[in-house]
This record gives sequence, structure tokens and C-alpha cells, in this order.
Amino acid sequence: MSIIQGTTGEWEMVIGLEVHAQVISHSKLFSGASAVFGAAPNAQVSLVDAAFPGMLPVINEKCVEQAVRTGLGLKAQINLTSVFDRKNYFYADLPAGYQISQFTQPIVGKGEILLDLADGSSRTVGITRLHLEQDAGKSMHDQSPNETFVDLNRSGVALMEIVSEPDMRSGEEAGAYLKKLRAILRYLGTCDGNMEEGSMRCDVNLSMRRVGDPVLGTRCEIKNVNSIRFVQQAIEYESVRQVEVLESGGKIVQETRLWDTSKGITRSMRSKEDAHDYRYFPDPDLLPLVLDPAFVESIKATLPELPDEKKARFISDYGLKPYDASVLVAEKPSADYFEKVAKGRDGKLAANWVTVELFGALNKLGKTVENSPVSAEALGELVGLISDQTISGRIAKEVFEEMLESGKAAAQIVEEKGLKQVTDTVAIEQAIDAILAANADKVAEYKSGKDKLFGFFVGQVMKTTGGKANPAMLNELLKKKLA
Repeated sequence: MSIIQGTTGEWEMVIGLEVHAQVISHSKLFSGASAVFGAAPNAQVSLVDAAFPGMLPVINEKCVEQAVRTGLGLKAQINLTSVFDRKNYFYADLPAGYQISQFTQPIVGKGEILLDLADGSSRTVGITRLHLEQDAGKSMHDQSPNETFVDLNRSGVALMEIVSEPDMRSGEEAGAYLKKLRAILRYLGTCDGNMEEGSMRCDVNLSMRRVGDPVLGTRCEIKNVNSIRFVQQAIEYESVRQVEVLESGGKIVQETRLWDTSKGITRSMRSKEDAHDYRYFPDPDLLPLVLDPAFVESIKATLPELPDEKKARFISDYGLKPYDASVLVAEKPSADYFEKVAKGRDGKLAANWVTVELFGALNKLGKTVENSPVSAEALGELVGLISDQTISGRIAKEVFEEMLESGKAAAQIVEEKGLKQVTDTVAIEQAIDAILAANADKVAEYKSGKDKLFGFFVGQVMKTTGGKANPAMLNELLKKKLA
């Protein structure tokens, strides 16, 4: 829980999120027009999308399947009967004057998401509902100083609106929720989660109340926030703004606000409409959607292993810490990469190399696991060379750098550069003897109680062996020599 200390006492946030996730489908929800991102303006608009008179919507079965699949992934209730409604409002990029959505009878009911928090704890956030709806078009205000252009490519694209319960109490929890939801959608293959392209957008509902007060405050909705970082920044700003209003004796007005990324503030857009303002009624052109239980079961049978289950398996099968397992399962390609590296090897060592060395290198290079210059098989070979003591961990980092630059195999680099670890006890003893003989004064100091000099001797032996002495052997032999 994130507590804000005001001048008159402590306040807590109450946060609920509405996420609009674009369904992965070749065509739109009620027409055969393409739903692929990036086409020229108004190049993918059917007569249905443009709301020409007499055009009738026809439901896209693939979109229904994707909604059910998502509901099952959220451990939610699948409603075998759902109804499409008309949500009436005027906007230039909504040619019909209404949006086909679901209101009283959505396709998916209550579910839940387990959040993985930075301190290692976890908590559950409830899902209120998931409903299908068509997207509106896009108003373009930056094309002309005097005119607004309308692009209807997005009009009619299938969206899943996923509504959470008001269970979150901090920006961190909201961020964790969005990360987990995006991971689940990507694992399921129902939404690509690309917030920059607008295929996943978030509305933040936030209110403030006194700590311990069971009554919810008046909420404001921050509309269409398109990154997790911006969601957290908007929550931080808006929570402080609301506390300042309340403590100065003012009242929070229920309204829709927007996040101004350039100024780092929320700004008022309009008073918040309630459901009755939209005059919802069942769409007369669409019959109730009735699902066969066998259809739902057939989808359930194809569900992949999802992040929570994969995390539990990584902890039990590979002995990973919960945090490391969470990092690895956050994206399916990362989890798949790790499993190839760890196959038949030390799981903890493999996880460390993937999460620290590989991810660090990819971050510097601006690359992802999918286009990593070092394949999972190649990194697995390197981990194997460490495990069988062919090379030390320190030498392995040098080899890894070479692998990144040259693309050569680890074993080839080790052979070419003569980097094999020295495991010959006689050779290590000779190196130790030479160092101790050359530093008799420091040996005397060590024996008189200066234990920290042990590290000096280790470093000197490593230097003379080019870093190739087996560290465990070196430590053991050095202790005996100094005893």
C-alpha cells in the first residue's frame, strides 16, 4: 500500500484499471476488412466500418475464440450467453454515432490476476469482466493547423476491454498488474501488448480516501495512457493533486482527465459520463451470442503453460529464487531461451547468465532475446564449460564478450586463446610457492592476524596464471600453505 502523508493525516489510493487490448485477428470484429497495423490512412475501411446505410455487422468467430481464450487464461467465468449493445455517443471518428460493445451481459465474468511485486511478495487483483467491443477511428489533429483529419482504419477493430476490481493501492501495483496482464495476453497469443502502437491502452480510475475509511472517494478517470511508466507517473501526480484538493476543503469532481506527457500532469477533458448517458440498448442487428460448452472446452484444451504455472515449475525444477523465475517468465521468448540454456545443466547458473550477463548485454545493444547475437544453444555450451570447470566464471565473461562480437562458439574461443582453466594441483602449488616466496613480509603479516591479505595472495596467483587457476583449488591449496 502506498500511503500519502498529507497535512491533515494519511491517505490511501484506490485504483482500478480498464485495459483495451486489441485482439490478434486478421479481420475486424464485424467486417472482413483487414485489422493489420500500419496501413495508409483509410486503406482498410469496409462499408460496415464507415457505417453506410443498410450495412449489417457479422460476428468474427476468431475474435470470439480469442476473448474466450483470454477469459480462461484469467481464470475467469465464461458466460455461455452474452449480448452486444449499442453505446451511443457522438464523435467525429465514430461514423455510426454508436459503438457496438457489451454492457449488462459480457462474454467473460469475474476472474483474477496474481501480481509479482518487487519485494518478492504477491497479491491477487480481481477481474470484474472482459467484454468485446469495436474500436473507434482516429482523429488526427497534427496534420493541419486548421483542420482535423479522420482515419477509419481502426474503426471496427476488435477490442477486449478488461476491467479490474478497485483492488490496487499503489502505482507499483498498477505497473505489476499491467506487466502480468500483458504477459498473459502474449503467452495466449490473443494480443501483442504493444502499447506504443496502441494495441494495448489503459484507463486509470483513481480515488483517494483516509487510511482506514471503508467508503470509496470520488474517482477520476485518466484516459488512454499508452505506457506502463506513464501509468505510474500519472497515478503519482493525480493522487497528490486529489489530496491537495481535499485537504484545502474542495471536492473531487468525477471527470475524465488526460495525462500530459510533456508537462507531467493530468488535465481535465470532460465531466465523466455514467452508463445511462450512453443510452445502452441491445443491438437489433445482432442476436445474443450463445456458446456451445464443447467450444469452450476445445479452447481450454489448447491453453499454453501460463506465466504463474511456468514460474512455479522453474522454482521447483531448476531451484530458482522466485524473483529470478519472475524475471524469466515475464516474456515467453525469455522463458523459452532460458530452458534451452538450462537443459541438462545447472539451472541456477543458467538463470544467472541469462538474467545478468545476457540481458545486460542485450540492453546495451538495444536487442531482444529473439534477435540475440548469442543463441541459447551457444550460451548453454558456455555454461557447460563453467560447470565442468574447463573455464572459470571470470574467464567465461571474457569468452562471452568475444562470442557477442564474433559469433564464435565458446569452445572454439577457449581453444584458440588457450583459456582452459588450470586444474593441475602441482602447477597451482608452484605458482603459490613463487608468490609466497616473493612476499615473505606479507606472509608474516598474514600469520600475525592480517586475514585480509589472503585476497592479495589469491589475486597475485591469478595474475601469474592469467586468471586460469581453478578458484576453488587455489583457495584450498593457499589456505594449507598459509596454515
